[in-house]
Amino acid sequence: MPEEYVIGFDVGGTRIKSGAVSASGSLLEPGVQPSGFGLPPEDILQAMTDETDRIAQALGRRPAAIGLGFPGAVDPEFGSVLLPGKLQVEGFPIVPRLAQATGVPVIADNDGRLCILAEARYGLAQGRKWVVAITLGTGVGSGVMLDGKVLRDPHLMFGTQASHIIQDAHSDRRCITRGMGTANILCAAASLAMMARDGLQRGLPSALNDVYFENPHAVDFAAVIRGAEERDALCLDVLDRWTTALGWFLVSVAHMYAPEIIILGGGGANAAEHFLDRVQAHIDEHVFRYPRGSSVPVALSELGNHAGVLGAAALAWERAQRGAADA
Repeated sequence: MPEEYVIGFDVGGTRIKSGAVSASGSLLEPGVQPSGFGLPPEDILQAMTDETDRIAQALGRRPAAIGLGFPGAVDPEFGSVLLPGKLQVEGFPIVPRLAQATGVPVIADNDGRLCILAEARYGLAQGRKWVVAITLGTGVGSGVMLDGKVLRDPHLMFGTQASHIIQDAHSDRRCITRGMGTANILCAAASLAMMARDGLQRGLPSALNDVYFENPHAVDFAAVIRGAEERDALCLDVLDRWTTALGWFLVSVAHMYAPEIIILGGGGANAAEHFLDRVQAHIDEHVFRYPRGSSVPVALSELGNHAGVLGAAALAWERAQRGAADA
């Protein structure tokens, strides 16, 4: 009989990542499809149902459970309950609806919390008790393990909102929390692109000028990194300021949660060679920690672009095992 597996879905603003995951952590049948900020929840539900059927047909059996990851506040038995400015799934009962459509147990959680679950089960947090996972993407996600536990509070968001701390109250950029200058808008991968676009809009000379005026959205995180590699002055300047902001954010993370290690993931981490050493030096210099002179190492996640899927799968395995115990 084919090996038992679960399915993980990582739902973001532009893409739904998916995959089957075995009990040993092997990722099978990975998939990526568009989600889009404007996609109706019924369409997201249908996409997940179709993907579940595709994977089940490919692997020769139905999954033992399905795990879902969303931004914002997520009720494990319902779905997204607070998601300002993001996908249109807030208030939509996607967990029971998907369970009904597939005949499979379903559970959901915040995508940042799922990243720390993935690291705890399959990645760099194995064997550790105090860990923070940070993802750098369109926004900044976070997940926290304290004394070996990934905690969930009655408000559903403990450990997932590190990026909502006010980092620069004098900033002119507003967060979805309505706060000014949060880490979420200063340290995301998208923030680097916005900083570059601001300079280009004001006419600062750059190798990206022509690209920007042809299509501003083409000046994304990767384009700015390429510009920095080519020693473009504007790109180097915004990368320097973004790196400093990220360094201060991670100093604050270290002070809030006292981790043994901070694990960086998300698309922004793919360019870590351009900023990680400086970020680590910044933490080494500014963290207030006992014993005197000790620091917090920052490491890159080894789980790849489907880390969120692995986290959703880790949650699904918890659901499957609980169901088996209750049977």
